[in-house]
Amino acid sequence: MSDVTLPVTPSQKIRVGIVGAGTWAEYGHMPALALLPEFELTAVYSRSAEKAAAVAARHGIAHALTSLQALVEHPEVDLVLVLNQAPQHEAAIRAAIGAGKDVYCEWPLTTSTAASVELAALAGQAGVRHVVGLQRRLAPSYRYMADLLADGYLGQLRSVRMHVSVEAFGARRMGYLAYTVPPENFSDLLPIFGGHFLDILFHHFGMPHSFSALTANQIEQVTVIDTGATLAHTNPDQVLLHGRFANGAVLTVQLEAGKRNNAGVQIDLTGSEGDLRITNATSFGASENLIEGARGDGQPLQAMPVPHRYHWLPDESLTGSVAELAHLYAAYARDAANVTDVTDVTDNRDAARRQLAPNFADAVRMHRVIDQIIASDQRGARVTLAD
Repeated sequence: MSDVTLPVTPSQKIRVGIVGAGTWAEYGHMPALALLPEFELTAVYSRSAEKAAAVAARHGIAHALTSLQALVEHPEVDLVLVLNQAPQHEAAIRAAIGAGKDVYCEWPLTTSTAASVELAALAGQAGVRHVVGLQRRLAPSYRYMADLLADGYLGQLRSVRMHVSVEAFGARRMGYLAYTVPPENFSDLLPIFGGHFLDILFHHFGMPHSFSALTANQIEQVTVIDTGATLAHTNPDQVLLHGRFANGAVLTVQLEAGKRNNAGVQIDLTGSEGDLRITNATSFGASENLIEGARGDGQPLQAMPVPHRYHWLPDESLTGSVAELAHLYAAYARDAANVTDVTDVTDNRDAARRQLAPNFADAVRMHRVIDQIIASDQRGARVTLAD
C-alpha cells in the first residue's frame, strides 16, 4: 500500500545547501523545505556573489557561497540540492558524492544514459543517499489512485490512457528557456514532461511489456522573445506511445508541446468493473489533481476526495507542483530517519522497497525508457522492454 505513515522526524535537522538558485529553487524548493520541520536551509551557491547574497538574504540562509567545492564541503551542509540546468548536473553531483554528501538532483539526472548510470554506481559505492526529482509519483492523488487499483476498485485493468499537453516549449520562448532548444541539453518535451509523467504511470501501474513510438517535430524554428533571435528546433513536440502491459492491458500516451489553449493532464484507467480518471487543468502549476471514479454500468463519474492519510505535509498551504515537491522531501526525511540501504542501486525493484523517495536508479530506468522511445520511432518498430 502506498499510503505510508511517515515516522517521527530525525533527531537533528537535515541541513541543506543549494546549487543553482534560480526561479524554481525560490518558487518551489525553498517554500517546500521551509514548510517541513526536518530541514534547515544553510547555504546557497551561485557563480554571482551578488545573486547568492540576495537569495540568502531573502530566505534567511546563513552562507552565500561562490564556490561549488566550498558548498559541498561545508560542515553545515548534509544534503546538496542540484537545481541548475541539466548540462551542469553531472559536475555538481560528482562534487557532492566526492564530498560524501547526500545529493538531490532535478530530473533529468544528466544529459545521457551513460553518465547517469555512472553516477548511480558512484553514489552507491560512496554510500551516500541519492534522490532524483521525479516527485510527481508521490502526489497524494497518484498514490491514492494506485491503491484503488491495487485494492480491486477497477477489477482487472484493461487500459491506461494518458494525455499531457503543455503551454511551454512552443515556437516562442523566453530567454531563460533557450537552453531547452539544443537537443544535446536533453531538456525538451520528451525528457522533461515525458520523464515526469511516464514515471508516474510506470511506477504505480508497472512497466509495459512492449510499445511502439511515434515522434514529430512540427515546430522547426523557435523565436527567443527577449532578443528576437531565431533558433533551429529539431526536438519532438509531439510524442505518441502505444503499448501493452504483461497482463494484456493496453497503454496509450500522447505528449504535446506548445499547446495554445486547453492544456493539462488527463489519465484514464479502464477496468473490468469500473473506471477511474485523474485530471488537472495544468501540467505544471498550482492546480490540484481531481480524481473521479465509477463502478458498474452506465454510471456517471463521481469525485473521489483523497483521504487525509495520503497527505504527508504539516498543513495544506502548498498546492500543485510545489506540494508534490514537498512530499518528495517528506519521503526523503523518512528514508533518512529509517537509515535505508543506499549502497546497491543495480536493481530498481529492491531499491524501491528500501527507499520511498525516487533515486538515481529510477532516473536510469527513465533514461532507458526514453532511449527505447527514440529507438522505436527511428526504426518504425515495436520494442520489448527488459524486466
